[in-house]
Amino acid sequence: MRDAVRIWIVSARVAPDELAGYRALLDADERARAAALTQTATRDRFTVAHGALRVLVGRTLDAPPERLAWSRGRYGKPTLTGPWAGPQTSLSYSGDLVAVAVGGARPVGVDIQHPTPGLDPTAMATRFFAPEEARHVAAGPDAATRADRFARLWARKEAVVKAAGGRLWPHLAMPVHRGDVVECVDPVAVHRVSDDTTPGVYRLSDVATPAAYRVAVALAGDAPYAVESCHRLAADSDRRSGSASGRPG
Repeated sequence: MRDAVRIWIVSARVAPDELAGYRALLDADERARAAALTQTATRDRFTVAHGALRVLVGRTLDAPPERLAWSRGRYGKPTLTGPWAGPQTSLSYSGDLVAVAVGGARPVGVDIQHPTPGLDPTAMATRFFAPEEARHVAAGPDAATRADRFARLWARKEAVVKAAGGRLWPHLAMPVHRGDVVECVDPVAVHRVSDDTTPGVYRLSDVATPAAYRVAVALAGDAPYAVESCHRLAADSDRRSGSASGRPG
């Protein structure tokens, strides 16, 4: 049976009572991290993101969301622990939207990106991306296309790095434009073999999203997988957006 990953796209703008409900689900560490955020909008988005993750994972596993627990790896990758350990999860947020991914046993990474106002995507791509990708961004016929191309590539890179559990900055030059199977240095291998790095293989998929957002998901290994995407842009309402094969096409 083909592996599968489910993606929810959730609005970070919620009513006060829903925000309070999400806040009540957070553990002590999540509440402390939220409290450390000085801007109200950023703090509320964090609360919605982590609360929605708990609700959606709890619904998937038939588990009380407030009792779910994650441990964080060296570079922050969360892993479910305790009696509901096993399924892999990932979380990302940008602008007014949150992306939640729930998969199976294969490490998963999801990333959502919205073009940043005032950002020069051509300059950023030239500075950080592989030359071919920088040319691809610069060749966009207008500013909106260049911003969209940059956001798509950034989301794909970050999704792979999240699945690998590594750091983003050392991997920004990782080519992700044309192929859906890419190599990323696996930090576990780096720690195991001190003077050698073994590349891990990850399969990427783009996920259909609303407005100008770009979402990508990556799973460890090169085997194809199914992607089911739901937009949950209003409280307690799921709208299936579509599916992808997780293979080149």
